[in-house]
Amino acid sequence: MKLHRPIGIFDAGIGSYAIVERVRARFPDQDVLYLADRASFPYGAKTPTELLACVQSATHYLQSEGCVAVVLASNAPSVVVLESLRAAVSMPVIGIFPPVREAIHRSRTRTIAVLGVRSMVTSDAMQSYAEQHRDAGSQVLLVNASALVDLVESFTFIRDPRMTQDLVTRFIADVRRSHPDVDVMTMSSTHLPWLKSFFMSAAPDVLFVDPADTVLDELEPFTSNGRGLTRCIATETRDLTLDAFNQALQALGTPHRASLKN
Repeated sequence: MKLHRPIGIFDAGIGSYAIVERVRARFPDQDVLYLADRASFPYGAKTPTELLACVQSATHYLQSEGCVAVVLASNAPSVVVLESLRAAVSMPVIGIFPPVREAIHRSRTRTIAVLGVRSMVTSDAMQSYAEQHRDAGSQVLLVNASALVDLVESFTFIRDPRMTQDLVTRFIADVRRSHPDVDVMTMSSTHLPWLKSFFMSAAPDVLFVDPADTVLDELEPFTSNGRGLTRCIATETRDLTLDAFNQALQALGTPHRASLKN
């Protein structure tokens, strides 16, 4: 499949496919090369050094395939290693970040929760990022939602929606029990927007914000008119197989199928 000036989009699992769909809707003529680097899953369990090595390798691969810009479609490495990645590669890299400022602006109580993987919410980089983007009188809670990310990556949210709803409801209830003033939560892993309907059922009075919105605006200068093609590539492990990944894509209703990365 010959792509015209494709945009590369990647992370360590199926989460970033949500970004592919957003790009498809906003830029229908743009060609996209989507890499699901499942052999590196989970990004959230890696040290900063390991994380940089993974995302640098993926970015170099996408560049070698002709991509003119890359979206690092994962909050954790965007917060922790994006600047180091940009210094190490020779192409534009767009990250995805927790929308702290927007969430505070939309909060009545000025108390928000950032839901993300453990490595992000416990990192010094995220602590600094939250401090930079909050203002006086606001509170930003950093919440480890790795267990919810696993519901997406394991495709449990497709195979067993009832159990998924039960786990999401208990998770949100625990957060609100500890912090009853929270009225806005950011879905700060690209996996979490797949669970938005479950979040809304668990807490219909809470606003759940998707960090992907700002990515599209940043991406626009690098877009071009191709044929609107999407090529999907994945890496795999014994437990995270290409077949299982393609079954998940099919269950999501997408026409795309991934081939194995060489």
